[in-house]
Amino acid sequence: MASTSRDKGKKPIIVENPKRLEIVEVSHINLTVKGQRGNEQTFRIKHTTKLKRLMDAYCYRQSENINAVVFLYDGRRLRGDETPESLKMEDGDEIDAMLHQTGGNLINYA
Repeated sequence: MASTSRDKGKKPIIVENPKRLEIVEVSHINLTVKGQRGNEQTFRIKHTTKLKRLMDAYCYRQSENINAVVFLYDGRRLRGDETPESLKMEDGDEIDAMLHQTGGNLINYA
């Protein structure tokens, strides 16, 4: 670093803060979302990222309405405020994306 006339006589101040020197390992997880039509999308997210971001990204890439898709993990419907950490997901786990079906009709053949 080049010194200037106003830097002469000044000593650098070294502040040691053990909290800043702490190395935090950010762990990511790879999750695969499988659609009903056989399409697959892989996402790499942090353990603490809410699944709403993954759901929005999947629906955007597949041109689907977020309200028309249901996401399932181990047969359980996922909520957007859940995280992979809260569900104890591991790297490589799969999430199923199904089109939400409403209605239906009981046909009476009598």
